Amino acid sequence: MKKNIAIIGGGIVGSTAAYYLSKLDHKHEFNVTMYDDGKGQATKAAAGIISPWLSKRRNKKWYNLARDGATLLSDIAKETDMSKDIYDQCGTIITRDNQDKLNDLYQKALVRTKETKTIGDVFKLNANEVKSKIPLLTKSLPGVLVTGGARIDGGRFSKHLKNIAQSNNLKIVNKKVAINDEGKIQLEQDSIEYDYIIIATGAWMKNTLSNLPLEVDVRAQKGQLIELSTNSIHSNADMPVLMPEGERDFIPFSNGKLIVGATHENDKGFDLQPTSEVIDDLLASANRLVDGLNQENLVKIKVGTRAYTSDFAPFFGNIPQYENILVGGGLGSSGLTTGPLIGKLLAQSIVDKNNIDLDQYRKPIENYIKIN
Repeated sequence: MKKNIAIIGGGIVGSTAAYYLSKLDHKHEFNVTMYDDGKGQATKAAAGIISPWLSKRRNKKWYNLARDGATLLSDIAKETDMSKDIYDQCGTIITRDNQDKLNDLYQKALVRTKETKTIGDVFKLNANEVKSKIPLLTKSLPGVLVTGGARIDGGRFSKHLKNIAQSNNLKIVNKKVAINDEGKIQLEQDSIEYDYIIIATGAWMKNTLSNLPLEVDVRAQKGQLIELSTNSIHSNADMPVLMPEGERDFIPFSNGKLIVGATHENDKGFDLQPTSEVIDDLLASANRLVDGLNQENLVKIKVGTRAYTSDFAPFFGNIPQYENILVGGGLGSSGLTTGPLIGKLLAQSIVDKNNIDLDQYRKPIENYIKIN
C-alpha cells in the first residue's frame, strides 16, 4: 500500500525533498502532495552565491553541511541538465583590503582544496587581475578566486525540481495549510492524515506548528536585493561572482544583468515592502564598484523573508514526540547552499531512516524545537 507524504512549503528545502522523493529507491511507494501558497518565500526572491569554503563561521557541523551542500548542488545541476540561468559554476572572487588578510584567505583556500574537489582551482589575484576577470568593475581590491564557486537563481531552481517531481509522483496544492492539534494537515475545514509530513515553511514555521505544544526557535529576517541593467557598460564576458570586502554581494551576468545584495534586516517581521533607504544603500554599494550606476539602471527589487535561529544554525529532522513530522528550517542567508542537502536528507529519512547520519551536519534538534 502506498504511503502518503505531505510537504508544506515549496522553497529550496521542500522542492529538493520532493525531487528526491520522486527519484530515490521506493519512489513508486509514495504519493506526495506539496502545499505552498508561495507568499514571502525567501527562495523565490533569492539570487545568490554558492561559495561556502572560505566562510568565517566556526560551526564545524554547519561547514560540513554547506560544503557537502555545494557539492550536491553541482551534482543536481548535472543530473537534471540545469541551464546556466538557474545554476552556473562561474567561479567566485572574495576580496580583502590588505595583503595579510589576502594571504590568510589564500592559505585557507588551499587547505579547503584537500577536503573537497568542488571548490575547484584556487588563485590569488591582484586588483587589476580581479578587474580583468570582471570587466564591469572600475574599482577593485585584490582577491582570491575559487573556480568552483557558482551563482544560483533560487526560484528557478525550485521550479525546475518541482517540474521533474510532478512528472513522477508529486501533486501541488497552492493553498496555505497548518498542522492541527492532532498532528494532521488542516486545509480550510478539512483535517487530512498523512503517513509523513515535511515542514519547510521557513520563517513561518512557528505559525505552521502553532497548534502543537511546541516552542520553536525561529525568527524572521528581511532581505532585499536589486537587479540593475549595465547594458551601456557591460562586457559579454562570462564573469565570476564577487564577494567584495565591506560591500554587498555582486552577481554579474553576461547579458548585462547585475544583482546586488541581499540585505540582512532584523526586527522587520514579515514586511515585504521595498525600503527606499535600503535600495539607495544597495545602489551606493554598487556604485562604489562600478562608476555611473544610478536609479536609471534599476530594473527590479526583490524582497524575501529568511528564517534564523538564535545561534544562526539550521535544524532538521523528526520533531521530538512527533516522529512522523519532519522539519527543515532556520537556514538563514546560507539557505541556497544548505537547503538542497537538508531536503535530500529529509527525503532519505523517510525512505531509509536507519542509514542516515544527520548528526554530522546538525546540533540536536531539541536545541531548536522543545515540547512545552
